Amino acid sequence: MKGLKKIALATAVAAAPFAAQADLKALDDTTMGNVTGQAGVTIELETEVSIGEFRYTDEGYLSVSDIWIGGGTVERDTNGVVTGVSGMLDDLLIDIDVEADGDAVIDVHSISGAPIDYAVGIGSASLHATDGSGDTTLLASNIGIEGALGALNIRVDTATDNLIMNVAFNVTDMDMNVDFLGVNVRDLTVYGAQFFEQVETSGQPTDAAGLFASAQITVGKGVSAATGGDALEISIPSFAADIGVGAVEIGGESIGSFRIDNLAVTNTSMKVYGHQ
Repeated sequence: MKGLKKIALATAVAAAPFAAQADLKALDDTTMGNVTGQAGVTIELETEVSIGEFRYTDEGYLSVSDIWIGGGTVERDTNGVVTGVSGMLDDLLIDIDVEADGDAVIDVHSISGAPIDYAVGIGSASLHATDGSGDTTLLASNIGIEGALGALNIRVDTATDNLIMNVAFNVTDMDMNVDFLGVNVRDLTVYGAQFFEQVETSGQPTDAAGLFASAQITVGKGVSAATGGDALEISIPSFAADIGVGAVEIGGESIGSFRIDNLAVTNTSMKVYGHQ
């Protein structure tokens, strides 16, 4: 507390000459409304996040353990166990503005102009009983996701009270073990809806339509058709992507690969609410 008091005192002393020379006047609402062209806020960010466990409890509980979020690549030991990520989530620039109509706009992009690389590692996801039986089910383990963020724009719309997100991203590599089914997924990719066409034509994706899957997501308050009560409503007007899976393994052996070309999900709405 003594340190805070010293900082406050130093700030007051430093500001005193400016206050003495300034003709300070309170601004009424009309005057404030005429102040235009103000700068927003920009944040440069780099971070690496680790979470020991995320737990959702109803009666039993779902546990997601050993979560790492950063950049670079997902790290694994010699047995393929996820142990972390190789770098930080960086090169991030976040612009925040409040527009004249009251909308808050958050635009996430890179400092360099290049896509923002990300890596997510998850040790395991499992279900646990709390009735004394000790039963558990390992749903999935050793989940590693790598990719790039091309664009992220978030708007809080005052006219509709909705949060609207536009995102462009890809997944360049995803591996996971779906333990309770005895299935492993290897080399899963998610790209733009023109990825396969561009690769077949030129050998590589040539623009954003091939590089990045795109989605618009709207989140707000809705009404449940079943109960008539309030619900969290999530709408996806559009999502377009090409999805590939390098290998599906059963019993440690690959049974082949597959791909989904020109996937389009449109006019999708989901309402989430509690039940007894």
